[in-house]
Amino acid sequence: MAIKVQLSKNTSATAHRILLCDKASSYASFLSKEDAAAAKAAFDDKQPMYQTVSGGKSTTLVMLDSSREAYKQLEDARRAAYNVYKGLNGRKVAEASLESLAANKDLGAAFVEGAILSSYQFLKYKTKEVKPNTFLKLAVNENTLSKAALTELEASTAGVLLARTLVNEPLSYLTAEQLSKEIQKTGKEAGFSVEVLNKKKIEALKMGGLLAVNRGSQLPPTFNILEYKPAKTKNKKPIVLVGKGVVYDTGGLSLKPTPNSMDMMKCDMAGAATVIGTLYTIAKLKLPIHVVGLIPATDNRPGEDAYVPGDVVPMMNGMNVEVLNTDAEGRMILADALTYAAKYKPEVVFDFATLTGAAKAALSGLAAAYMGTADAATKQKLETSSKNVHEHIWELPFWEEYGQLIKSDLADIKNVGGSEAGAITAGKFLEHFATYPWLHFDIAGPAYLLAEDSYRGRFGTGVGVRMMVDFIKNY
Repeated sequence: MAIKVQLSKNTSATAHRILLCDKASSYASFLSKEDAAAAKAAFDDKQPMYQTVSGGKSTTLVMLDSSREAYKQLEDARRAAYNVYKGLNGRKVAEASLESLAANKDLGAAFVEGAILSSYQFLKYKTKEVKPNTFLKLAVNENTLSKAALTELEASTAGVLLARTLVNEPLSYLTAEQLSKEIQKTGKEAGFSVEVLNKKKIEALKMGGLLAVNRGSQLPPTFNILEYKPAKTKNKKPIVLVGKGVVYDTGGLSLKPTPNSMDMMKCDMAGAATVIGTLYTIAKLKLPIHVVGLIPATDNRPGEDAYVPGDVVPMMNGMNVEVLNTDAEGRMILADALTYAAKYKPEVVFDFATLTGAAKAALSGLAAAYMGTADAATKQKLETSSKNVHEHIWELPFWEEYGQLIKSDLADIKNVGGSEAGAITAGKFLEHFATYPWLHFDIAGPAYLLAEDSYRGRFGTGVGVRMMVDFIKNY
């Protein structure tokens, strides 16, 4: 259960108070003379936090550097929220209040966002040593956060936490068919339509990539169409979001090793989770933008009639793909989804996928790689949204020469390009199926973290949801 945030006219009576400050803040009146002097000394010593604890009550002062760039100040507030939340929760505090004394009026919202995201837990399968959070209520002064800002935060953080939970679910629960049920439930709750295509319909559409990857599994694939179309929209043609929905990836016959590889491949549908969390949020906020989500879903296994290295797969768009590695399956199913997206005549298409280890090796868990054919203005808007929410993205070169690396002697193209520029050649593969302005986001690094990273947490992070919501909100 995430922390519940409520607005309050008066937060002075709360036993545990959190005050956001900058150098110009007058915080002395909230403390005793001795504590005020000690707080000043701590802040002069560049310490970011000062806390008093007495008689079951506490006051936590958080000093934020107003000289830093605005977006960095917001990130400082989010990370401070993580530290405060963990500290108070560790002391089994149940409720606290928040008031901002800082000049930057956006810091309160950023702190609340960080607190909500820091409070996430996934305890569904714990039966022993269960340690649920105790800090479950935050009263925020009305001068610190507006009702409209709180509504937006509640929707966006709920979308992120939904995405995290979907990523954290194991295959023993989250099969392709169960993912479709989760999408249908989410659509009903948030207010967007969902159509689920079964295997028979997928065969009728000749989605050869999705069907080839699914051949090794006893579990059927699904193709999910999510659509949010309000009565009045700003865009004449929809934005389309495509998410890789490989609910588990063994690598197929190109089998992955188990430690630090296959053992965390339940996260290979994180791109799908990004799309679901984004649609949930924009529908909840009733944003006036027409958005379509497309999610091809399957597991990738080496059993049954599994596709093999050397196979040639006919794709939905009529191209033939030579398969040289069955562990390059994500691009196979995304290709059919990108082909399907053309029917909407979209203004722009974004796909999200945990696609390559090369992207993670290049950028680590700190950033997603992106590339594609959308114009400079679209890229700049995304870069701005990326900064606003502090989800790093980095554009990789996309020169046409990279396309030479996936030319096939047997078929039209091959599904891998060799040991070099792996993230880029994966993108060049997808480009063959994107006949409209398009960007590909390889989120292999930041989608799933083995070590806790502040409010981003551990394991599924829900990366991409906040960035896309900010982009669509400002579209």
